[in-house]
Formats: sequence, structure tokens, C-alpha cells
Amino acid sequence: MIGTWMQQIAMSWLVYRLTNSTVLLGVVGFASQIPIFILPPFIGVFADRWNKRRFVIIIQSLAMLQAFILAFLILSNMIEVWHIIILGLFLGVVNSMDIPVRQSFVIGMVENKEDLGNAIALNSSLVNVGRLLGPSIGGILIYIVGEGLCFLLNGVSYIAVIASLFAMKIKPVKSVVQHPNILRGIKEGFTYSFGSVPIRSILLLLTLVSIIGMPYQLLMPVFARDILHGTSQTQGFLMAASGIGALGGSIFLASRKSVIGLGKLISSATIIFGCGLIFFSVSRLVIISLIFMMITGYGMIVQLASSNTVLQTITDDDKRGRVMSFYTMSFRGMSPFGSLMTGILASSVGAPITLTIGGICCILGGLLFARKLPSLRKLVKPIYIQKGILPQTEESAAM
Repeated sequence: MIGTWMQQIAMSWLVYRLTNSTVLLGVVGFASQIPIFILPPFIGVFADRWNKRRFVIIIQSLAMLQAFILAFLILSNMIEVWHIIILGLFLGVVNSMDIPVRQSFVIGMVENKEDLGNAIALNSSLVNVGRLLGPSIGGILIYIVGEGLCFLLNGVSYIAVIASLFAMKIKPVKSVVQHPNILRGIKEGFTYSFGSVPIRSILLLLTLVSIIGMPYQLLMPVFARDILHGTSQTQGFLMAASGIGALGGSIFLASRKSVIGLGKLISSATIIFGCGLIFFSVSRLVIISLIFMMITGYGMIVQLASSNTVLQTITDDDKRGRVMSFYTMSFRGMSPFGSLMTGILASSVGAPITLTIGGICCILGGLLFARKLPSLRKLVKPIYIQKGILPQTEESAAM
């Protein structure tokens, strides 16, 4: 994950250095994320049928190949913007496979399902250790030796990932294929996901946050260089501050003993995320910006990880891959539209106003979810009782 975050900061800095264009930042973001909008429903069907560990190994190998190609092009001084767009598109295809498969693979590694929430939160904490260290290291490496080494080290880091996957001992799970037809499997997953009010509500809130809130990362080069008058190191520190907040949020979630009450956290974390974006957008001092980046990171990870945990908890086992594919579409699949919209809007009204608008929309979304929470709790409670999370006589609200 350290290597992944190094590559992400190097990619955005490289594009902005070559073009000085927020629009092209948006285009590159769009190209790298549009496959995540199109492909996950198909991948989700296969995730419910195939051996997930083998699937993840293939996916990680392709991601390693992409990083090495980028490193070669930069270190040989052959890199051009169209290379970045094409390789970003390739990585988007890889990520569209990786996220739903890996997310649905987590539950297979956890024998005691009561520990699922803690496992997902611990996974998020590992992601955010990388998010904390990667941007800082990446910013320093870009400043000293350029972007190429960031991509090279990211490629090397996949060797450890693949070796770890081979070393795992997972109980085999027999997949029952009820509907061999892929389109029928997608339709079944769609009907199940959006026919459930709790699942649908969580997915719609994730979609809103992904379109209007998450693209804040795309504008970090603009804030670092043009608004805070810094360098790539400043961008690295901003992303690291977001990582610190996210790490704190994931540790908080990992320390929780139950999934009960996560619905309230989903709404409150969305509001915190929106407030962090607004206050960050008006800051012109680096130290103040770092503080609000931490708040933003905290709200972001608590909202995402809590949504992930609730979805995996209330979803039937034979449909988890497909539900997580729609989670991927909501979380990451909408990002290309958000990236494109953010890049265009920022070029028209400026980066600060763009983030302010995003923050306001996130706050409104969190308030609307909080308003619907009592009715959602009534629907989730029987599922929690059936799964043994709540006793039959439990009177408290579930979600």
C-alpha cells in the first residue's frame, strides 16, 4: 500500500508537471476510473463462482506489470501524457477486478464472522498506514530523484503481496452456480442489491460522496503548489495528513466490539468529511490545511469502512461478490465522473470553491441518511437476529 500511494501521488504530480492543466488531471482520473464503473457487475458474478485467492493473485500480477511499464517509460525519458492515460485505463481495468474480488475475499479469511467488522477495519488501518507513509515518501522521492523511482518501487512491492497470497491457507469454499448465464447473474445481483432498502441507501450515499467528495485528492497538486505555494513535498504532507486521520478512524473502528451502531457512524462520518472539505478549502496556511486534511481523512475512512462492514454483514453469502461489485461501482466507479466534473469545475470557478460545493453536498447527504436511519434499523434488525448478532429479546436498534 505504501507503493500504491507513492504511485498515486507521483501520477498526479507528473500529469500536472507535464501539462499544468486541471482539465487533464480530470481526464487522467477519468480514464483510470471509468472501467470501475462498467466492469464490476460482471466481475462480481465471477467472484461468486471462482477461487478468489487465485483471482486476486492474477490481478496483483497485472498491477505489478503496469507499474513496471510506467517506471520504464519515465526512466527512459519516453513518457508522454497519452502513455499515462492508456496505462491509467489499464490500471482501472485491473482495479475494477481487484476491489470486488478482494473485498469479498476478506470474509473468507475470517472464521468467526463476529470479527468481520474488526477485520475490515484492520484492513483499512493497513491501507492507511500506506496512505500515511506513501505520500510523504513519494513526495520526497519525486523532489530528489523524480517520479520514475516511485513507480519502480511500487512494482517491486507487489512481489511481497503475491508471495503472501501464495502463503495463505484458506478453507476451500464450494461455489454453487445457480445461473450459468452471466447477464442473469448480474440481474439477480442488481435486483437483490437495490431491492433491499438498507443496501440501496448505503450505496446511494456512497455514490454521492464518490462523485462530489472523493475527487478532492485530484486537486491536491493545485492546493500544494498554487494555493499553499509549496512543492511536491507539500502535496505529500497533505496526503499524509489525510492518511493520519484515516488511520485514526480505522483504529477506532477496529477497536469496536460489534457492528451495532454503525449506521449512525455512517451518517456522522459523512457530515464530518463534508465539514473537513469546506474548512480545508478556505485555509491558506499549511499547518491549518494539514489539520483539516486529518479531519477529512477520518470522516472518509469511517464512512467507507462502516458502509463496507454493514453491507458484508447483511448480505447473503452467495451474493456477496455481486453486492461488493455494486459497492465498488458506488465507491470507485462513480469517481471518473467526479474527477472529470471536478477538473472542469475547478478550471472555471477555482479549486477552493469546487471543494466547498463538494463539502456542502456531503453534509446534506449525511443529514438525509440520518433522517432515514430509524426505518433502516427496523429492516436490519431481523437480519442481525438471524445471524446471531442480536439476541431475540434485544430491544435496542440494530444498525
